[in-house]
Amino acid sequence: MQWRSIVVGLLVLRVLLNCAVWLVFGLGPSWGFDLINPIKFTFNLHKIELLQDGDRATVKTNAWLQHMYDNRNPQAKTCSKNSGNSPKKSYLSFFQEGRDEYDRKYSSFPDALKVKMKGMARDMFYFGYDNYMKFAFPEDELNPIVCEGRGPDVLNPSNININDVLGNYSLTLIDALDTLLVLGNVTEFHRAVKLVIDTVSFDKDSTVQVFEANIRILGSLISAHILLTDPRHPFGDIALKDYDNELLHLAHDLAIRLLPAFENTSTGIPYPRVNLKRGIPPDSINETCTAGAGSLLVEFGILSRLIGDSTFEWVARRAVKALWNLRSNETGLLGNVVNIQTGQWVGKQSGLGAGMDSFYEYLLKSYILFGEKEDYRMFSAAYESIQSHLRRGRAACNEGDGDPPLYVNVNMFNGQIMNTWIDSLQAFFPGLQVLNGDVENAICLHAFYYAIWKRFGALPERYNWQLQAPDILFYPLRPELVESTYLLYQATKNPFYLHVGMDILESLEKNTKVRCGYATLHHVVDKSKEDRMESFFLSETCKYLYLLFDEDNPLHRSESKYIFTTEGHVVPIDQRFREKNWEDQFPCEEPNNEPPANISNCERIPEERRYGLPLKSIYMRQIDHMVGLF
Repeated sequence: MQWRSIVVGLLVLRVLLNCAVWLVFGLGPSWGFDLINPIKFTFNLHKIELLQDGDRATVKTNAWLQHMYDNRNPQAKTCSKNSGNSPKKSYLSFFQEGRDEYDRKYSSFPDALKVKMKGMARDMFYFGYDNYMKFAFPEDELNPIVCEGRGPDVLNPSNININDVLGNYSLTLIDALDTLLVLGNVTEFHRAVKLVIDTVSFDKDSTVQVFEANIRILGSLISAHILLTDPRHPFGDIALKDYDNELLHLAHDLAIRLLPAFENTSTGIPYPRVNLKRGIPPDSINETCTAGAGSLLVEFGILSRLIGDSTFEWVARRAVKALWNLRSNETGLLGNVVNIQTGQWVGKQSGLGAGMDSFYEYLLKSYILFGEKEDYRMFSAAYESIQSHLRRGRAACNEGDGDPPLYVNVNMFNGQIMNTWIDSLQAFFPGLQVLNGDVENAICLHAFYYAIWKRFGALPERYNWQLQAPDILFYPLRPELVESTYLLYQATKNPFYLHVGMDILESLEKNTKVRCGYATLHHVVDKSKEDRMESFFLSETCKYLYLLFDEDNPLHRSESKYIFTTEGHVVPIDQRFREKNWEDQFPCEEPNNEPPANISNCERIPEERRYGLPLKSIYMRQIDHMVGLF
């Protein structure tokens, strides 16, 4: 009995030290969960093994917990002890091992099952899309439970959860345009394009978030225009008779209406919201998130290069550079909320999720599209800071002692952990790692999010990795885990990711399907629902699921290369997007020892010299130009 008294005493001491929570709920070494049919992920040098509870236990140290109290120690940055006996292997070694439980379950995916899942993904899209067109169009979204449309909340302008996204411009139809082409439905694509041309106007008294209007509306219009007019597109003959660049004109009109967000800001970082008819609202706040202000470059840059006007790319690049120059000198990290007038960080949290995610994504994708070396220099430096200060766990993904990798939220100035939750948006990061060539780390991180999905049949909006429990319980049909699954399958061609996609697809069908569509999960445990189907469910979630199982999709067979925007819109990697016809409008000389860059040495040059006109005059000139177009 003496040893029991000692144990009890130690437990009491732990409570006093505020560590009992970890001992009771602590995230174990094998990602074990206590719900029905839990899975464990055990990572070794060779593969990912999925084991049911009780099959095997693995003993490791709680490396993440150690970092909570010891991350000031430089030696604790990775909390690793590498194996000296095994040479490091490529990421393919995860999937190259003898016949075992993993192989028997995940090493194959029959063609017939692939066809079935492809059909299931297609039917999922059309069930949502057809019901939107039947019950909601021309409103922005479908309420799938009561089978009605939803537009802006005009009675409550402060309801930014709705009004940031819904601008009274048929959002879901526009956002889904290129998904129709991905599914091969040229007839419906043509009908949808004509509806947009005939019915959509941005001359609306709607106050929307610049970021959301950019990625959902502007990006989709540009993508659909390119696919309609590009003779090298992979979708066959989809030319629309009498099409006269109307989608491009609409995109240009919208972008002009977003330009006031960049005026009267001393840092160059835009206001978060703009009224499409009146400009900046009188009660507008001076705070914006890093992702919202720094994720405009792909769409604005493509638009500039399509129409030959540098205005849009320049304001977007100026915002990115302004944010970049505010990063910590000590860690190289950025915060998540900044004051656009003072340049002071209001939110000092640095992470990979909400408020920061697409900032990193667009640094890399901008480089891929435009070939600007400065974009990749920024991304590489950011990625190095992320690995140094956000990453916890062992140094190598698939070898050594300690826990597999996890990326936490830290203070941007000192790298100290600020909280113990991650959010579902972070599930995009394995996909970004794939694009950056870091497939090995992408495999490990993806497995973490999939383990959470396996537990709940969805990803809770926030998950506490210390308590092994959701902090915020809803799931709004987000696509990030599906996107990473698709990109990992394209990189590895391992059938494991087809099984993951099937699991996600069946979970969505079982847990979110309602009378007229698919509904947000209000609670990932009891599966209660909210009456909302966000537009990204059709533009991203269904699209990536369909592409995962459609090996013969024209996008996969085309000799042309494509990339997806942060809203899942298809844009080609095209030489014309690497060419500019406005070099003379950037009169700054780059130092001889640095690769060419657009703006890195131009910050002190007044706007009047950059353009010959102040930004306000440019905005008015654009308005006059658009009057002529319409």
